[in-house]
Amino acid sequence: MSSEDLEEVHENAGQDVIAVDEDDNAEELVNRLDAHTGEGIRHRAFTALLFDEDDNILLAQRSPEKRLWDTHWDGTVASHPVEGQSQVEATEQRLEEELGVTPDQYSDLRVTDRFEYKRYYLNQGVEWEVCAVLKATLHDTTLDPVEEEVGGYMWAPYERLYQNPKWYRQLRLCPWFEIAMRRDFEQ
Repeated sequence: MSSEDLEEVHENAGQDVIAVDEDDNAEELVNRLDAHTGEGIRHRAFTALLFDEDDNILLAQRSPEKRLWDTHWDGTVASHPVEGQSQVEATEQRLEEELGVTPDQYSDLRVTDRFEYKRYYLNQGVEWEVCAVLKATLHDTTLDPVEEEVGGYMWAPYERLYQNPKWYRQLRLCPWFEIAMRRDFEQ
């Protein structure tokens, strides 16, 4: 299926992402679907990790409706900022849109890391991103997940998840989350 055919059937075709160089400097806006097909286009993204007060991480399962990494387990949310939007603003928006979590429920949302990666998903597409990692502590753990975005959610002891990956094999983690977690513990 060509990207033109995909555009007719997938909502991402109507959205843009920010193409960036290896240092995360904005270059231009590109079609989101084009950025995720063929060889891909390097673009700006983020993954956000929310923790409770006992250092458990909130994992979210990607909806079966997602085009890439559907039903895989991710950090709390991941997406792309739009033009003129900071990583923090984009994260606040996605937390509310996907999980019903508002800024009054968490504290200290901040960028803690940034890395570039490229991964192909089956024959359906590619992620080539400069990914910012954001973290915050969730004090009010009340959630209202949106089914079209989130297949499920769970709390996991963060250090245990990292140290014992075979115990969590059945979760099929998203590659950007695995990279973010590894960098957290190995830096």
